[in-house]
Amino acid sequence: MPELPEVEALRVFLDDHLVGREIDRVLPLAVSVLKTYDPPLTALHGGTVTGVLRHGKFLDIAVGPLHLVTHLARAGWLRWRDGFPATPPRPGKGPLALRTVLTCGDGFDLTEAGTTKRLAVHLVHDPAAVPGVARLGPDPLAPSFDRATFAALLDGENRRIKGALRDQSLIAGIGNAYSDEILHVAKMSPFKLTAHLTDDEITRLHTALRTTLDDAVARSSGLAAGKLKAEKRSGMRVHGRTGQACPVCGDTVREVSFSDSSLQYCPTCQTGGKPLADRRLSRLLK
Repeated sequence: MPELPEVEALRVFLDDHLVGREIDRVLPLAVSVLKTYDPPLTALHGGTVTGVLRHGKFLDIAVGPLHLVTHLARAGWLRWRDGFPATPPRPGKGPLALRTVLTCGDGFDLTEAGTTKRLAVHLVHDPAAVPGVARLGPDPLAPSFDRATFAALLDGENRRIKGALRDQSLIAGIGNAYSDEILHVAKMSPFKLTAHLTDDEITRLHTALRTTLDDAVARSSGLAAGKLKAEKRSGMRVHGRTGQACPVCGDTVREVSFSDSSLQYCPTCQTGGKPLADRRLSRLLK
């Protein structure tokens, strides 16, 4: 799933490629992708892109007073195209979900792999009209997201820190992968309860959060959209590396599996050398 660093890199890429450009047409090609109907997508035709914004994991392409807001979900992606075939694509065929063509002939496709279709596109006058955007917590890349702000967010919470970091209404943009990475850098168990965090642990966790995200954004900076996934994978220390050696201590990276996802961690670095119980029915990620 694309998370804050990848979506931020896509924002920068699209800002360079779209702002000031005129849209020729926007074609929805999957029944499930478009979540709004008024205004229609045809309202974008002939409009000029005025900016590209990010709200957590949401991309927001501003076209005059309208906002084309996209959430890539778990298996969605954006692919830039320098040109398109003369024959229009057939709706419902393959991973193609939405195509945006500029008047000069280039543009981008939104695609989604797999059979579970969660990629979502909204066309609205105000991004806050998108339910997922309206409920977002503060952005951890914002200059105002300091240690005091982070501590205030955790105050009164009593749940496992892994779930708290992934809660979009608490902190916008962090998902399964980067929460694993942040906790590894902080040397903290994903099962640790937020209510039991000491002041020193909150400071350590805030520092790990900022450095992990800042480093990921820096690595992705300037990359073409097609190279961002590979960069994300190559930069991971524990996430997606079950059975491999921890780059810090050399211990074997372990995994806890759930019904639809998993987390990875290093026992030596994070849990005092003790493996975590692998309970598939755990409520950690709910």
